Amino acid sequence: MTDEIKKTSDPAPEVEDTGTGTMADVEEIMKKYDRESNTRIWTGTPAMIIKFTMAAFALFMIWLNLFANWDERIRRCMFLGTIIVFAFVMYPLRKGDTSRVNHMPFYDIILMLLGAGSFFYFIVNFKGIIDQATRIHQTEIILGIIGIIILAEACRRVVGLPILFVAGFFVIYSFAQGKALRVIIYNLFYTTTGVIGTPIGVCSTYIVLFIIFGAFLEGTGISDFFIQVANSVAGASKGGPAKVAVISSALCGMVSGSSVANTVTTGSVTIPLMKKTGYRSEFAGAVEASASTGGQIMPPIMGAAAFLMSEMVGVPYAEIAVKAILPALLYFLGIFIAVHLEALRTGLMGLKKEDLPHFGKLVLKQGYLLLPLIILVWMVMNGFTMARSAVIATLVAIVVSMFRKETRMTPMGFVNVLENGTKNTISVAIACGVAGIIAGVVTMTGLGQVLISAIVGLANGKLIIALMLTMVTCIVLGMGVPTTANYIIMATTCAPILVSGMGVNAIAANMFVFYFGIIADITPPVALAAYAGSAIARSNPMKTALTATRLAIAAFIVPYIFVMSPALLFIDTQLVDIILIVITSIIGLFGVSAGLAGFVYTKMPIWQRVLSVIGGLLLIYPGIVTDIAGVALVGTVLALQYLNGKKQKEQATA
Repeated sequence: MTDEIKKTSDPAPEVEDTGTGTMADVEEIMKKYDRESNTRIWTGTPAMIIKFTMAAFALFMIWLNLFANWDERIRRCMFLGTIIVFAFVMYPLRKGDTSRVNHMPFYDIILMLLGAGSFFYFIVNFKGIIDQATRIHQTEIILGIIGIIILAEACRRVVGLPILFVAGFFVIYSFAQGKALRVIIYNLFYTTTGVIGTPIGVCSTYIVLFIIFGAFLEGTGISDFFIQVANSVAGASKGGPAKVAVISSALCGMVSGSSVANTVTTGSVTIPLMKKTGYRSEFAGAVEASASTGGQIMPPIMGAAAFLMSEMVGVPYAEIAVKAILPALLYFLGIFIAVHLEALRTGLMGLKKEDLPHFGKLVLKQGYLLLPLIILVWMVMNGFTMARSAVIATLVAIVVSMFRKETRMTPMGFVNVLENGTKNTISVAIACGVAGIIAGVVTMTGLGQVLISAIVGLANGKLIIALMLTMVTCIVLGMGVPTTANYIIMATTCAPILVSGMGVNAIAANMFVFYFGIIADITPPVALAAYAGSAIARSNPMKTALTATRLAIAAFIVPYIFVMSPALLFIDTQLVDIILIVITSIIGLFGVSAGLAGFVYTKMPIWQRVLSVIGGLLLIYPGIVTDIAGVALVGTVLALQYLNGKKQKEQATA
């Protein structure tokens, strides 16, 4: 990245240049679009107090999950109450309030104390409140209302408004159904079907530990290792830097819990390389954003949503991770194909082979960095608890970081990583708390059945229509919401529509809504990953988002494939079925990507582009007739392209 480039507040230059944005540019544009990037500035003694408090909280959560035997409601209230304290300490009332150093206004202190106090009051008076059940007193009702409202305010600051609009609609619906205020508050605040329900339960156990694990893993330098591996594999091929971005983002995404963080981490290296070799700014930023967003669906971590899916569907985590492998690979293959076609169209070459690392030497020298991941996967697959697996893998990551001087952790470095673990937990935990409200209302009112009936009625029994309606709903509800909370909303509101209403397999339905919730990170208008990529590429954010959406066309296709052909998820299938589906899916992805790119061997006329896309889409729908028709159309276009390309070469050399 070239820090010499003059900082600009205009992320949409009209004239193409080879410069890239600095980290200041990234921070500027993310503060504009991303709530999580707008934090208070603390320095000196206050900063040290906050740092050590957050680090201590991370250690406490490790101890709590390994050794304590507290009631789940007490554990969850303590966790969320403390997170609310951190949320108000770190996030101001408005975006523009981040300029004052070491300042926290009195009203934020009051809100912080009232919000956290509501949850701690429940802990102190736990037995009495539980014994009262729905006969809770006026004090408990008032504190429950305060707790929910202040949680909502924290969510507005940290996550944004979309999830609050959804939760607000659901709460209004519960009143419209005639539910008494006392009953609503009791169910949403004092039981495990509301704010302190499954989302916060999973967040306070599995997710927080895996976020801490991810923070320590980053400290080993594994991201740089993944980028170097990608360079050694694909850097010298046509359009090599873009392919490096795809591969490295897939690898980094295995351990990252944020598409934005993944974009910034790998994009700071890959985007300048792409621009240097001739890729347009919008395309360079879009490649990184689409690939980084796909990292959230890449096993084994899957943005920590895999653990939630395990709870929601009722199957072991290891099974979820295995079933997610083929769809994730197809997603990245789709982007890889699009990148390759762009390189062919524009005649872009790769990097010089002599400037790239040697794969074998690289793995021999730094392959040990994979040990934490290998041990984590092995432990989970062999029946160890999630908490124990995450903690032991974290300890291995700490040991691994000691092998090289540049990654060796000092005592303060250790504290910094723990602090980052807590910081990265705040947005997820707050969103999970609000998502619990949505889940609580669905449980309390039976709203889920109403939604199922509405979608099924609109679809008129047609699965493809129901899938399209669900897709649109997921993209809208997923805008600007962190990965894990995103999935909770989808699993609560959308997945039951497909399972109960259309008879879709539960795992396939949950994967479907998860994919389309995640894709909101690159789908306009709230495309946070694309905006991060555009800041580094110094490109127009909206054009970058639109290009990323086109590149990630596989994300719009693959979910339909595994819903209509569950064999892709290894569900009730044989090896021959899996092979057939993978082959037809690859041809289908190629057909759609080629049609959108408008180039294979030569420029496509419009009718070839249309035929190529139609052929690719036909291969999505299971059936011998559609498969034959799809292969015929894509094959015909490919043959014509080859002949036209050969003819043009002969004319050029004549």
